[in-house]
Amino acid sequence: MLRGTLENNVSLARFTSWKVGGVADVLYRPADLEDVRNFLMTLDGDVPVVWLGGGTNVLVRDGGIRGAVILLHGCLGQMEISGSGMIRAEAGVTCAKLARFCADQELQGAEFLAGIPGTVGGALAMNSGAYGNETWEFVATVETVDRRGRLRIRYPKEFQPEYRMVHMPREEWFTRALFEFAAGNGAQTRETIRGLLDRRNASQPVGHQSCGSVFRNPENDFAARLIERCNLKGVCKGGARVSEKHANFIVNKGHATAKDIEELIWEVHETVKHECGIALVPEVKIIGEAA
Repeated sequence: MLRGTLENNVSLARFTSWKVGGVADVLYRPADLEDVRNFLMTLDGDVPVVWLGGGTNVLVRDGGIRGAVILLHGCLGQMEISGSGMIRAEAGVTCAKLARFCADQELQGAEFLAGIPGTVGGALAMNSGAYGNETWEFVATVETVDRRGRLRIRYPKEFQPEYRMVHMPREEWFTRALFEFAAGNGAQTRETIRGLLDRRNASQPVGHQSCGSVFRNPENDFAARLIERCNLKGVCKGGARVSEKHANFIVNKGHATAKDIEELIWEVHETVKHECGIALVPEVKIIGEAA
C-alpha cells in the first residue's frame, strides 16, 4: 500500500526555483525509499517518470509533464555517518545540509556543496560542482532504483562522470550515495563555508527567482564572460531577464513564463555563437511540453 501523497493535475511552478512550469499529470511525494519502490511498481511500463528534487537547474515548459513526477522536496532526506567515517545521504538531502553535516562531523571537502541550490540526487545526476570541486570526486558508491522498484549498488567507474553530466542506465535513478571526505577541523570548515557563501552572495543574484547557472562553462573560458562581452546583461524576453549581477543567470522578474525563459536562453545562445563563435551548452535541463 502506498503511504505517500498522490495528486493529479498539479502545477509544478511552485516546486521550481524559477516559479514557472505547467501541470504534471501525476505528482507523487513518497514517504520513504520503500514507498518509492512500491509507487514505481504500480506504474504501467509506458508511463514516463520524471524525478524532481529542489527544482533548481530545471525548466519545466508551460505545457507541463505527461506521466508521473516523483517529488523529493521534503522526502528522502535521511543522512548518517557510517562506522568507517563515510557519509550516507539520500537523494532528497539538500547539498547545503550535506555540507553543514560534514562540518559537524569534523570532515572537510564538502564545503563547495554549501552554495549549490539543489539536492544530492540532482548533484549526482549533474556532477554538480563549484570552486574547483565536483560531486563525483567524493562518491564511494551509489544506490539506484529502476522502474520495477529494484535497488542496485553501483560504483563510480560504472557512470563515467564528466563536466556537468553523468552517463547512466536508462530509467534508473539515484536514491542515495555514500560519500568519502577527509578528516578536518569543523570550525575551519564552517569558516570556509561562510567565505564561499559570501562570495556567492556578492557575485550571484541570490534572492531572485533563477535556476542557477544556465550554461556550462566552455573549455578554458567562462559562459558569463562571453555573455557579458556580447552586451547581453539586462536583456529581457517577456518577464525573463539576463541578470545584471551575473550574466550566466536568467531571472524571473515576477511574471515570466517558461516560454519567455526558454526563448531568452536560445537568444543568448545564438548571439554568443554569432559574435564569439562559441556554441554555449545549456546546463539547465529543459523538460516537458510547450503550451
